[in-house]
Amino acid sequence: MNLIFVFIDGVGLGIDGPSNPFSYTETPGLDSILEGNRLTTESIGYKGPDASLLGLDATLGVEGFPQSATGQASIFTGENAAALIGSHLNGFPDEQLRELLASKGLFKKLKEAGYRVSFVNAYRPEFFAMLHDGLQGNNYSCSTLITYYGELQFKDLNCLRRGKAVYMDITNELLLCQGYDIALIEPEKGADNLINLSNGFHFCMFEYFLSDLVGHSANKADAKKEVTKLDRFIGRLYEKVDFDNTFIIVSSDHGNMEDLSTREHTLNWVPALLIGRREIRSAIEEKLQDLTDLLPAIRKALSYNRSIN
Repeated sequence: MNLIFVFIDGVGLGIDGPSNPFSYTETPGLDSILEGNRLTTESIGYKGPDASLLGLDATLGVEGFPQSATGQASIFTGENAAALIGSHLNGFPDEQLRELLASKGLFKKLKEAGYRVSFVNAYRPEFFAMLHDGLQGNNYSCSTLITYYGELQFKDLNCLRRGKAVYMDITNELLLCQGYDIALIEPEKGADNLINLSNGFHFCMFEYFLSDLVGHSANKADAKKEVTKLDRFIGRLYEKVDFDNTFIIVSSDHGNMEDLSTREHTLNWVPALLIGRREIRSAIEEKLQDLTDLLPAIRKALSYNRSIN
């Protein structure tokens, strides 16, 4: 069994309505996965033949709006990072969270358990100059840090050109706008690349964060574009993976893009979309309550079969 974890920054489960792009955007991929249900609050608790949709508490018992640094650190370590530092922390992790990620990061812990793991996101050339200096300072994301502390190889744009990585916007449009010599691809091709990259690994993670940026802009047209892209990407994963060998989890760190009536983060639960064999879903559903439960759920799903495709 291998597991693909799609981490999407800044997407909660909002109510069905005009401020929620998951309501006003056609989503045939998600409709197929959820048998016509939307990725909204009203669909929490859905359990179908191929998928389940749960809502996870992103507040973690700490007052205030959930934020990226503490939310992601909680997901990637299984520890309540917000409670650890006494508040929600936006942006990048501070020294205390970096220490947590260094000692209990997802990639490090899975490797110690004997699993082969990969982070498929590609990085621009500028990053590798900073990598040479050891990623000093507090301006690196949690995913970058757990990759670094887990001693995984970072993927560059040459990997991306060969289909051996996926860029954070899936289609490479941002790289083209920045002047890089990269081919534009369709979301479905990005999903195909992710599936191919997951072969040979027990656990493979992809991170997408344009959703959080668009949520802060509160631009309905841009949000619709991102929902469409994500729908095509996730829908393709659903169509193409072999559920006898692959399990998919899609989740987020905090709400944002699901409520465009505000430019701020929300208190909404975030999705835990589980796609794959019913027996595995059943084994992890009841224990998925908040962000800290995602890592134990990943380990439980992986324990079903340690063979590699």
